[in-house]
Amino acid sequence: MAPEEALKRLREGNRRFVAGQAGLNRKQERLRRAGLVSAQAPCAIVLGCSDSRVPAELVFDQGLGDLFVIRVAGNIVAPSQIGSIEYAADKFGTRLVVVMGHSQCGAVIASIDQLEQPTHMRSPNLGFIVKSIQPCVEPLLESDSGDDRGALVSAAVRANIRASVDQLRSGSEILKSLSDDEGLLIVGAEYSLETGVVDFLLD
Repeated sequence: MAPEEALKRLREGNRRFVAGQAGLNRKQERLRRAGLVSAQAPCAIVLGCSDSRVPAELVFDQGLGDLFVIRVAGNIVAPSQIGSIEYAADKFGTRLVVVMGHSQCGAVIASIDQLEQPTHMRSPNLGFIVKSIQPCVEPLLESDSGDDRGALVSAAVRANIRASVDQLRSGSEILKSLSDDEGLLIVGAEYSLETGVVDFLLD
């Protein structure tokens, strides 16, 4: 499936989700399961946040075998995520990768909170996540007046999504080759907890 067609499919699925008109038939899903035992051909790869409120299959109204989903707090990029995306893009021929963050992301907020703490008071257990998100949050903290916490978090969420997209585009020779030669498309997206709408960040 061409990436533009896959993107259209996700947009349409999200519109159904927002309208409360999910098109999935659970009985058909049970029947479909047998056909997926030996093979799969997901239309999109989604790197999303682990947040329980943002399950990609429901948000995009997709079923068994439709999405190859990788979830990690803060939708951050690490070697294991890159390897999973490389595998799916190469093995299944999937040509759309979506990095999906969401409003009020707890990992982003925790990173902001940690960076505002003195170094000796920061949690070592959050260290890897904070270290991953820190480069895109620090410039915002330096320019933040402190008057609008909500605007800071919103800007940090989008900056983190874009940073993950950039890392995937530039951090893997395999993905770069697939993008240059075979039309792989890597895009960002932000899910709104308030509305259910997914806003694709196409730039």
